Amino acid sequence: MKQLLFLLFFCNISLVGQEYNLEKGFIANGYDVVSYFTDGKPKEGNNSFLTSYNGVKLKFSSEKNLKLFKENPKKYFPQCGGFCAYAIATRSERKEINPTTFEIRDGKLYLFYNKWFFNKLESWLDEKPDLLKIKATEN
Repeated sequence: MKQLLFLLFFCNISLVGQEYNLEKGFIANGYDVVSYFTDGKPKEGNNSFLTSYNGVKLKFSSEKNLKLFKENPKKYFPQCGGFCAYAIATRSERKEINPTTFEIRDGKLYLFYNKWFFNKLESWLDEKPDLLKIKATEN
């Protein structure tokens, strides 16, 4: 019985951790999610300004951005669990992101894979992003 409980506990932890892209231990690879909205470009977070939301750790570039996030975390938290929105929408796959490749659509932050010759933000924009956004939410 103890072994079964341990197995169930262990499996539960691993499933919870898979709901969010926590590369480098933080959502958005440690970039300040508020900076996408306030600065129009992402800034790397600082270890001096940390918080957590839904069990996920976040970094911020300033105390001001940390405060803004705490006032309205749903506004700033990345969609698709911080995974590549295009991969979630088209294949229901959780893929890594490049935190500097993003779009804010309808007031929400979407992050994308971008390496070598594969910029998934470009694919997203070429393939009816409003429909892809709905598919990403469904998936």
